[in-house]
Formats: sequence, C-alpha cells, structure tokens
Amino acid sequence: MATTHNARALPAGEAILAASRQVWLASLGAAVVTREWAQNEAGALFRTLVKEGTAVESRTFRKVGDRLEGSITLANDFWRTARGTMTSTVKQAADTATTLVRETLPARLPKIALPAMFRGAKPAKRRATRTVKARTARTTAKARKTAKRATKRS
Repeated sequence: MATTHNARALPAGEAILAASRQVWLASLGAAVVTREWAQNEAGALFRTLVKEGTAVESRTFRKVGDRLEGSITLANDFWRTARGTMTSTVKQAADTATTLVRETLPARLPKIALPAMFRGAKPAKRRATRTVKARTARTTAKARKTAKRATKRS
C-alpha cells in the first residue's frame, strides 16, 4: 500500500516526532541522573543541610534566650524602680498628713459632754447596782428572820 504524503508535511511531521522523542529521552536521562545523584551524593548533601539547620537553630535559640533574659532583667529593674517610687510617695504622703494634723489640730481636744440619751452604759450599771443592792437587802432580811426564830426557840 502506497501512501502519498505531502512533501512539506513529511519533514515537519518527522521533526515533531523527533522533538518529542528527544524530550522523552531527556526526561529518561534526568531520571537516571537524579537516581544516581540520590544514591551517591544526596545523603551527604542532606546531612550537610541538617547540620547547617541545627547550627542556625542553635544560634537563633541562643539569641532569643539572650534577648528574653535581657527583657526579664529590664522588667525586674522597672518593677523595683516602680515599687521604690510608690513606697517613697506613700511615705511622703503619710508624713505630710501627719505634719498637717500636728500643725492644724490642737494638742488636746476639748471634752464635750454627751447628752443623756447617748450615755447608754451608765443606766445599765445602775440597774446592776440596784439588783445587787436588792439581793443584799433580801439576804439581810432573811438572815434577821432566821436569827429571830433561832432566839425564840432557845
């Protein structure tokens, strides 16, 4: 069977087939080179990358730790300063208030007599006193009666 081809189409078709075959062969070659590289050199490269990553991580942690330590030290210094300032301010205010009271108020305040209705403690004492006096009087009366009976019987 004879096939007729266009003269111009044939070289272009062959070029397309040849180009696609070249791409296929290049990808096979890349796969082989990658496999050989992975078997021979990739392990060493991977170990080198891990080693470099570990070193960077260590330096980073050290720097962060140093900065954190510096921040904590700074915060503690600030806290001490604030506490000292607060303490001295409160002492100064207390001293000022004490001086003001000493200079403003007299040494002795005058005595003020309270009205009777605010003197609640004294009536309670009187009741207690009356109760004790009443008991004493009753006891004395009983003692007299007992003494009279005793003399009448004798």
